[in-house]
Amino acid sequence: MAITYLCRHCNTIVGRLEDSQVTEQQLGFTSLTPDERRDIIAYDSNGDINVKVTCEYCSEALRNHPELALISNPLQ
Repeated sequence: MAITYLCRHCNTIVGRLEDSQVTEQQLGFTSLTPDERRDIIAYDSNGDINVKVTCEYCSEALRNHPELALISNPLQ
């Protein structure tokens, strides 16, 4: 099982864990609400997990240009 962290805006891979021993509790997933889990976490058919985050580049762009948050996939 791999866990891949992808930027929700530009789809850049932010990080990847190849450790099948890590638990959802250790990753902090258990503290998310059901709606947050649906929005942030996706499970592949092969057991891999994709986690949507915001990379530093997109975070800075959104901080400097808040109007971009109103556009779907503004930084692609």
